[in-house]
Amino acid sequence: MESILIEICRYLIIIFMSVYTIQCFSVFRYSTEYERKGIYFRQNYFMVMIHFMAFLSLFAQNGDVKYLKTYVMQQLGILAILIAYRVIYPRANRLIINNMCMLITIGLIILTRVAYDKAIRQFYIVMGSATVTIIIPFIISRIRFFEKFKWAYVIVGLAALGAVLMFSTVINGSKININIASYTFQPSEFVKIIFVFAIASMLARSHRLGDILLSAAVAAAHVILLVLSRDLGSAIIFFVVYFTMLFVATRNAIYYCIGLLALAGGSVAGYRLFSHVRVRVTAFLDPIGTITNEGYQIAQSLFAIGTGGWLGMGIGQGAPNNIPVVAADFVFAAICEELGVVFGMCLVLLCLSCFVMFMNIAMKFEDPFFKLVALGLAVAYIFQVFLTIGGVTKFIPLTGVTLPLVSYGGTSVAVTLCIFAVIQGLYIAKGRDNRRPYVPSPDDFRTENLNIVDLDGELNGYV
Repeated sequence: MESILIEICRYLIIIFMSVYTIQCFSVFRYSTEYERKGIYFRQNYFMVMIHFMAFLSLFAQNGDVKYLKTYVMQQLGILAILIAYRVIYPRANRLIINNMCMLITIGLIILTRVAYDKAIRQFYIVMGSATVTIIIPFIISRIRFFEKFKWAYVIVGLAALGAVLMFSTVINGSKININIASYTFQPSEFVKIIFVFAIASMLARSHRLGDILLSAAVAAAHVILLVLSRDLGSAIIFFVVYFTMLFVATRNAIYYCIGLLALAGGSVAGYRLFSHVRVRVTAFLDPIGTITNEGYQIAQSLFAIGTGGWLGMGIGQGAPNNIPVVAADFVFAAICEELGVVFGMCLVLLCLSCFVMFMNIAMKFEDPFFKLVALGLAVAYIFQVFLTIGGVTKFIPLTGVTLPLVSYGGTSVAVTLCIFAVIQGLYIAKGRDNRRPYVPSPDDFRTENLNIVDLDGELNGYV
């Protein structure tokens, strides 16, 4: 009976996730949130049912009451986030809210399966971060002078990265975290947002060569500090974000070509300078041949994905803990093993729909600063998704970055919630601008700007 229930839940989870993902792209057929209301309601239903089915499977296998308590706690927490955003920000973009909560749901499900204690800790981090970041849309939508703090962003960002370089200890070949009391922080995650604001401030109003060189120097300083800390995954993200923002701001393809050449040169230099980069490249090129050493992680990841197949083995039926660091770097492999490649593809498309909505919001801004901020955060988000999933599936060498809102990691979760909140604030701000009544200027009443219309409503000409 238990096996039948687990099988039913497995297929229903895949069906519900597939339909949810289709709904993510269906919203773009409509231009207003009111027209999308029915889609959002169905997404909420499928989200709740996926969470319920997953925990039903876990309880059926173990019979442990702790899973029921955890299910209720997680479900109430996620519903509280949905309701809070809906009540506080009635004009918010609900696709962003739904996808944010869906990614959190998927992360909590798989973490409960592979590392129960980490799932509990992740839940508290999510709720604390959501409570703090829920004020960000209010701030972003009402304050318009963020552009003036250009040098403050630069100083804070470089100081944070410099502190990591000086005071952090080496873990797995990199200096990433700073420990304060019993808490561990990854400053580069927070600096990612600050960096976007800094570059947007520099490129929004002027595209003179001097300003571009100054922005390039600032970006280079951030990247160099990350490279010296051997946090190469974050360095690549900063690099790609800068050159994408530069290209969009200037519309000059030459800068983008320079960026590609610099990225190629930097990759070669990184391979020659850092031994752990050579280890990852070796594992990427031949994971099976080096399975006893460098290729063990990748090989186990590929075995897990292949074992799961298209439809997965079912929650609790696989062996994801055979993969090292499965809760953080390799969580996507665990998802594919137990929930299937179809579910994994839907997860990728869900992240892509977030990026499409972020870009849609960015392109609607006429203000170049806010346009570049939305663009930079969108690129930072989707490129991190690409690096994580690409590394796990052997599409690219491993970079050691986490899957946003899904992988275990307090700093990553908090920063990703900040990114979603900033984008939400920009969306609300743009909607408020569109609703402002037109206030005529004195120039509108100048004689040469008046159209003379006769009584029949036909245009006679200009005076």
